[in-house]
Amino acid sequence: MGDWNWDEASSASSEEAAASEPAMENSVGELSEHEMNSMIEEICNSKAEEFHMLGYDSVTGRDVWDCVSAKYKETPPLHRVVNNILSLRTTDFMNWMTMSAWKQSDK
Repeated sequence: MGDWNWDEASSASSEEAAASEPAMENSVGELSEHEMNSMIEEICNSKAEEFHMLGYDSVTGRDVWDCVSAKYKETPPLHRVVNNILSLRTTDFMNWMTMSAWKQSDK
């Protein structure tokens, strides 16, 4: 993925992420790469929490990101990434996990 680097976003502490949150009046065009990474990480973590409420306790925000970003050959617009994360269904996620496990066992 080009613009959004999970590793860079996840390396920031929660205090740094809270301090760098953009003010409500900022538009998306004014967000720095770090702010976008933090925002995407929070959305992925939120989706993982949703899956936890549905009984999928081992799902992490990183797993959600890996599933969603596996579909991208090039960086899509931010609104598309957010939509793909928020609309991810458990069945799609579990299918991706199964396929990932099969691919790793073939190596």
